[in-house]
Amino acid sequence: MFDRQLRRDARADGRGTRVERDGNVVRQVGTDHDWNGILWSDLDQSTADAAIRAQTRYFATLGREFEWKAYAHDRPGDLGRRLKSAGFTPEPQEAVMVAPVRDLPTDAALPEGVHLRPVTDPAGVDLMADVHEQAFGTSSAHLRQRLLAQLAQNSETISMVVAMAGDLPVCAARTELNPGTDFAGLWGGGTVAAWRGRGIYRALVAHRARTAADLGYRYLQVDATDQSRPILQRLGFTVLSTTTPYVYDPHREA
Repeated sequence: MFDRQLRRDARADGRGTRVERDGNVVRQVGTDHDWNGILWSDLDQSTADAAIRAQTRYFATLGREFEWKAYAHDRPGDLGRRLKSAGFTPEPQEAVMVAPVRDLPTDAALPEGVHLRPVTDPAGVDLMADVHEQAFGTSSAHLRQRLLAQLAQNSETISMVVAMAGDLPVCAARTELNPGTDFAGLWGGGTVAAWRGRGIYRALVAHRARTAADLGYRYLQVDATDQSRPILQRLGFTVLSTTTPYVYDPHREA
């Protein structure tokens, strides 16, 4: 169900993006600040290398960096090795976790002095970007552009929230809604270092579970880091698979 609804039959995640089917490969294509990449593939030993070359040529023609989102259960079994040989750079592996919404806590118990602020404008996106950089130590420039575009183009498919300690943003997260599927996705959950261990991340999971329940979604899905995986397991999430993003930058290859 996960592969069929969110990968093989995926819908574009914004008005500026489109989903294309090229043989046994499904990809999303958009602008520079959109997510560009391979959502699903059904390959074997005899077709994998040619398909990889075809996708690198396609995105190179567009001048786009893109990601091949490979899963542990994808075929062939050595897909990751083939992607690395073709010039892709692997990023850290994440656990694909799913939980029935009905089994999750939906009460957001926040520490004293912390409140939730819904993100509905560019100022809120700036707060999310600030938390992202502090929590993950990476630039939020592309993320900020993508979230601003999603907010402006199709706010019904995304729900964002920031946990505030007074005027200080300390945690941020978003829910990606997938109309026509059973799944809502949890993304971007991060807490600044000084505020970890106080239950704020768990509270934002509960807040997003309530949002998904109110909208009729059956499952929550998250690509979990090693840091969040134990918390999610305690809340009732189950590991379905693992996923590794393989990134190809045509400018680097050039």
